Amino acid sequence: MAAWQMLEQKPDLLFVDGHGISHPRRLGVASHFGLLVDVPTIGVAKRRLCGRYEEVDAQPGSRQPLIDKGEQIGWVWRSKQRCNPLFVATGHRVSLDSALHWVENCTRGYRLPEPTRWADAVASNRTAFQRWQNTL
Repeated sequence: MAAWQMLEQKPDLLFVDGHGISHPRRLGVASHFGLLVDVPTIGVAKRRLCGRYEEVDAQPGSRQPLIDKGEQIGWVWRSKQRCNPLFVATGHRVSLDSALHWVENCTRGYRLPEPTRWADAVASNRTAFQRWQNTL
């Protein structure tokens, strides 16, 4: 929350590295933060917390609904061949289909969508981020 308050320009949409409604209590970190700041959020997780799904085809772009207690709580989406699928769910003020649409359109050849990929690189001080910083 402290980092959010320091932002001079707030984004209109947030990607959160974690679950939204695809959480056993239907309130993962993406939903929680979205509610706190009242900004549309999308949860993009690397592992399933709950629900069941049919096997996702190996080709990029393949998807299956994530179902729990008879309700669709997210999408299981393969962003890249030979990588585990991602779990995409609404966090706050975004529909399931819109969440998947945004994630698909923000993914550029890597497993994670660009917003979460870069946030992870910054937080981990990865070499790719260090090289990018040196070009500024």
